[in-house]
Amino acid sequence: MLLTFAAGFVDIVGYLAIYQTFTAHMTGATVHVAQNLVAAHWMDAVKAGCVVSAFLLGSVIGRTIIEIGTRVRMRSIASATLLIEAALIVAVARWPILPVMALLAMLAAAMGLQTATLTRVGSLTVHTTFVTGMLNKLAQLLSHAAFTTYDILCGRPAAAMRQQHLRQAKFILSIWFLYLAGAAAGTWAKSVWGVRGLLFPAGTIAIAIVVDQVTPLSIEEEHDQPER
Repeated sequence: MLLTFAAGFVDIVGYLAIYQTFTAHMTGATVHVAQNLVAAHWMDAVKAGCVVSAFLLGSVIGRTIIEIGTRVRMRSIASATLLIEAALIVAVARWPILPVMALLAMLAAAMGLQTATLTRVGSLTVHTTFVTGMLNKLAQLLSHAAFTTYDILCGRPAAAMRQQHLRQAKFILSIWFLYLAGAAAGTWAKSVWGVRGLLFPAGTIAIAIVVDQVTPLSIEEEHDQPER
Protein backbone atom coordinates (compact mmCIF):
# COMPACT_ATOMS: atom_id res chain seq x y z
CA MET A 1 0.00 0.00 0.00
CA LEU A 2 2.86 2.40 0.84
CA LEU A 3 4.60 1.69 -2.46
CA THR A 4 1.40 2.08 -4.48
CA PHE A 5 0.65 5.44 -2.86
CA ALA A 6 4.20 6.61 -3.56
CA ALA A 7 3.98 5.53 -7.22
CA GLY A 8 0.76 7.46 -7.83
CA PHE A 9 2.35 10.50 -6.19
CA VAL A 10 5.55 10.32 -8.24
CA ASP A 11 3.68 9.65 -11.48
CA ILE A 12 1.53 12.77 -11.29
CA VAL A 13 4.26 15.11 -10.00
CA GLY A 14 6.54 14.00 -12.81
CA TYR A 15 3.74 14.65 -15.30
CA LEU A 16 2.78 18.07 -13.97
CA ALA A 17 6.18 19.44 -13.07
CA ILE A 18 8.62 18.11 -15.65
CA TYR A 19 7.42 17.28 -19.13
CA GLN A 20 3.82 16.08 -19.03
CA THR A 21 5.04 12.51 -19.25
CA PHE A 22 3.97 9.69 -16.94
CA THR A 23 7.14 8.03 -15.64
CA ALA A 24 5.34 4.92 -14.37
CA HIS A 25 2.98 4.47 -17.31
CA MET A 26 4.98 2.75 -20.04
CA THR A 27 1.97 2.06 -22.26
CA GLY A 28 1.39 5.79 -22.59
CA ALA A 29 5.10 6.49 -23.01
CA THR A 30 5.31 3.92 -25.80
CA VAL A 31 2.34 5.54 -27.55
CA HIS A 32 4.09 8.93 -27.26
CA VAL A 33 7.20 7.47 -28.89
CA ALA A 34 5.16 6.25 -31.86
CA GLN A 35 3.12 9.45 -32.10
CA ASN A 36 6.16 11.70 -32.10
CA LEU A 37 8.08 9.53 -34.56
CA VAL A 38 5.21 9.68 -37.05
CA ALA A 39 4.88 13.44 -36.52
CA ALA A 40 8.66 13.88 -36.92
CA HIS A 41 8.92 15.45 -33.46
CA TRP A 42 12.31 13.89 -32.93
CA MET A 43 13.23 15.43 -29.58
CA ASP A 44 9.86 14.54 -28.08
CA ALA A 45 10.26 10.99 -29.36
CA VAL A 46 13.72 10.79 -27.79
CA LYS A 47 12.38 12.00 -24.43
CA ALA A 48 9.55 9.47 -24.44
CA GLY A 49 11.99 6.77 -25.50
CA CYS A 50 14.28 7.80 -22.66
CA VAL A 51 11.46 7.20 -20.19
CA VAL A 52 10.81 3.69 -21.53
CA SER A 53 14.52 2.83 -21.59
CA ALA A 54 15.13 4.15 -18.07
CA PHE A 55 12.13 2.24 -16.70
CA LEU A 56 13.41 -0.95 -18.33
CA LEU A 57 16.93 -0.36 -16.99
CA GLY A 58 15.58 0.27 -13.50
CA SER A 59 13.55 -2.94 -13.68
CA VAL A 60 16.56 -4.95 -14.85
CA ILE A 61 18.71 -3.56 -12.05
CA GLY A 62 15.96 -4.20 -9.52
CA ARG A 63 15.42 -7.79 -10.62
CA THR A 64 19.18 -8.39 -10.62
CA ILE A 65 19.44 -7.18 -7.03
CA ILE A 66 16.42 -9.26 -5.99
CA GLU A 67 17.84 -12.35 -7.72
CA ILE A 68 21.16 -11.90 -5.94
CA GLY A 69 19.32 -11.58 -2.65
CA THR A 70 17.35 -14.74 -3.43
CA ARG A 71 20.49 -16.73 -4.16
CA VAL A 72 22.38 -15.63 -1.05
CA ARG A 73 19.25 -15.72 1.14
CA MET A 74 19.60 -12.06 2.12
CA ARG A 75 16.94 -11.22 4.69
CA SER A 76 15.82 -7.74 3.58
CA ILE A 77 16.96 -7.42 -0.02
CA ALA A 78 14.00 -5.19 -0.94
CA SER A 79 15.52 -2.44 1.20
CA ALA A 80 18.42 -2.16 -1.26
CA THR A 81 16.24 -1.49 -4.31
CA LEU A 82 13.91 0.81 -2.35
CA LEU A 83 16.88 2.80 -1.07
CA ILE A 84 18.12 3.39 -4.62
CA GLU A 85 14.60 4.37 -5.66
CA ALA A 86 14.27 6.86 -2.80
CA ALA A 87 17.68 8.34 -3.62
CA LEU A 88 16.66 8.93 -7.26
CA ILE A 89 13.41 10.61 -6.22
CA VAL A 90 15.22 12.83 -3.68
CA ALA A 91 17.75 13.80 -6.35
CA VAL A 92 14.95 15.01 -8.63
CA ALA A 93 13.34 16.92 -5.76
CA ARG A 94 16.60 18.57 -4.72
CA TRP A 95 17.98 19.39 -8.18
CA PRO A 96 15.01 20.16 -10.46
CA ILE A 97 17.27 22.36 -12.62
CA LEU A 98 18.93 19.28 -14.10
CA PRO A 99 18.20 18.63 -17.81
CA VAL A 100 14.67 17.40 -18.45
CA MET A 101 15.98 14.16 -19.94
CA ALA A 102 17.91 13.40 -16.75
CA LEU A 103 14.93 14.15 -14.51
CA LEU A 104 12.63 11.93 -16.56
CA ALA A 105 15.19 9.13 -16.62
CA MET A 106 15.69 9.22 -12.85
CA LEU A 107 11.97 9.09 -12.08
CA ALA A 108 11.33 6.35 -14.64
CA ALA A 109 14.26 4.30 -13.34
CA ALA A 110 12.91 4.74 -9.80
CA MET A 111 9.53 3.40 -10.91
CA GLY A 112 11.21 0.50 -12.71
CA LEU A 113 13.11 -0.37 -9.54
CA GLN A 114 9.91 -0.34 -7.53
CA THR A 115 8.08 -2.48 -10.07
CA ALA A 116 10.80 -5.10 -9.82
CA THR A 117 10.95 -5.02 -6.03
CA LEU A 118 7.59 -6.56 -5.25
CA THR A 119 5.84 -8.75 -7.80
CA ARG A 120 3.79 -11.05 -5.59
CA VAL A 121 1.76 -10.96 -2.42
CA GLY A 122 1.10 -14.57 -1.53
CA SER A 123 -0.23 -16.16 -4.70
CA LEU A 124 -1.32 -12.87 -6.26
CA THR A 125 0.71 -11.09 -8.92
CA VAL A 126 0.80 -7.39 -8.02
CA HIS A 127 1.99 -4.21 -9.70
CA THR A 128 2.63 -1.22 -7.45
CA THR A 129 3.44 1.33 -10.16
CA PHE A 130 0.54 0.88 -12.59
CA VAL A 131 -3.02 -0.27 -12.12
CA THR A 132 -4.32 -1.41 -15.52
CA GLY A 133 -3.41 -5.01 -14.77
CA MET A 134 -4.79 -4.66 -11.27
CA LEU A 135 -8.19 -3.56 -12.58
CA ASN A 136 -8.22 -6.52 -14.96
CA LYS A 137 -7.40 -8.83 -12.06
CA LEU A 138 -10.16 -7.19 -9.99
CA ALA A 139 -12.69 -7.92 -12.74
CA GLN A 140 -11.51 -11.54 -12.88
CA LEU A 141 -11.86 -11.98 -9.12
CA LEU A 142 -15.31 -10.39 -9.05
CA SER A 143 -16.39 -12.72 -11.84
CA HIS A 144 -15.09 -15.71 -9.88
CA ALA A 145 -16.92 -14.47 -6.77
CA ALA A 146 -20.17 -14.18 -8.72
CA PHE A 147 -19.89 -17.75 -10.00
CA THR A 148 -18.97 -19.16 -6.59
CA THR A 149 -21.99 -17.33 -5.15
CA TYR A 150 -24.12 -19.08 -7.76
CA ASP A 151 -22.54 -22.41 -6.80
CA ILE A 152 -23.40 -21.79 -3.15
CA LEU A 153 -27.02 -21.02 -4.05
CA CYS A 154 -27.10 -24.30 -5.95
CA GLY A 155 -25.91 -26.15 -2.87
CA ARG A 156 -22.31 -26.71 -3.94
CA PRO A 157 -19.49 -26.33 -1.37
CA ALA A 158 -17.84 -23.12 -2.57
CA ALA A 159 -17.99 -20.82 0.47
CA ALA A 160 -14.24 -20.93 1.17
CA MET A 161 -13.36 -20.19 -2.43
CA ARG A 162 -15.83 -17.31 -2.55
CA GLN A 163 -14.36 -15.82 0.61
CA GLN A 164 -10.86 -16.02 -0.84
CA HIS A 165 -11.93 -14.34 -4.08
CA LEU A 166 -13.66 -11.52 -2.20
CA ARG A 167 -10.67 -11.03 0.10
CA GLN A 168 -8.29 -10.81 -2.86
CA ALA A 169 -10.69 -8.46 -4.69
CA LYS A 170 -10.71 -6.11 -1.69
CA PHE A 171 -6.93 -6.12 -1.67
CA ILE A 172 -6.68 -5.34 -5.40
CA LEU A 173 -9.28 -2.58 -5.01
CA SER A 174 -7.17 -1.13 -2.20
CA ILE A 175 -4.16 -1.01 -4.52
CA TRP A 176 -6.16 0.96 -7.09
CA PHE A 177 -7.53 3.31 -4.42
CA LEU A 178 -4.07 4.00 -2.94
CA TYR A 179 -2.73 4.83 -6.41
CA LEU A 180 -5.65 7.22 -6.84
CA ALA A 181 -4.98 8.74 -3.41
CA GLY A 182 -1.29 9.12 -4.21
CA ALA A 183 -2.06 10.91 -7.46
CA ALA A 184 -4.50 13.23 -5.67
CA ALA A 185 -1.95 14.00 -2.94
CA GLY A 186 0.74 14.55 -5.56
CA THR A 187 -1.43 17.00 -7.48
CA TRP A 188 -1.99 19.02 -4.31
CA ALA A 189 1.65 18.84 -3.21
CA LYS A 190 2.92 19.96 -6.61
CA SER A 191 0.65 23.03 -6.48
CA VAL A 192 2.09 23.95 -3.06
CA TRP A 193 5.74 22.87 -3.17
CA GLY A 194 6.45 22.12 -6.82
CA VAL A 195 8.97 19.35 -7.51
CA ARG A 196 10.04 19.44 -3.85
CA GLY A 197 6.78 17.66 -3.11
CA LEU A 198 8.56 14.49 -4.26
CA LEU A 199 10.25 14.43 -0.86
CA PHE A 200 6.96 13.14 0.53
CA PRO A 201 6.86 9.87 -1.48
CA ALA A 202 10.57 9.48 -0.79
CA GLY A 203 9.69 9.56 2.90
CA THR A 204 6.92 7.04 2.29
CA ILE A 205 9.41 4.70 0.65
CA ALA A 206 11.72 5.19 3.64
CA ILE A 207 8.89 3.91 5.84
CA ALA A 208 8.57 0.90 3.53
CA ILE A 209 12.31 0.25 4.01
CA VAL A 210 11.83 0.25 7.78
CA VAL A 211 8.91 -2.15 7.40
CA ASP A 212 11.08 -4.41 5.23
CA GLN A 213 13.72 -4.48 7.94
CA VAL A 214 11.15 -5.61 10.50
CA THR A 215 9.05 -7.89 8.28
CA PRO A 216 11.15 -8.60 5.18
CA LEU A 217 9.81 -9.36 1.75
CA SER A 218 9.58 -13.15 1.64
CA ILE A 219 12.18 -14.59 -0.73
CA GLU A 220 9.86 -17.55 -1.39
CA GLU A 221 7.26 -15.20 -2.83
CA GLU A 222 9.71 -14.14 -5.53
CA HIS A 223 9.61 -17.58 -7.12
CA ASP A 224 6.90 -18.12 -9.68
CA GLN A 225 3.87 -19.86 -8.25
CA PRO A 226 0.40 -20.38 -9.69
CA GLU A 227 -2.31 -17.93 -8.69
CA ARG A 228 -5.26 -19.37 -6.81
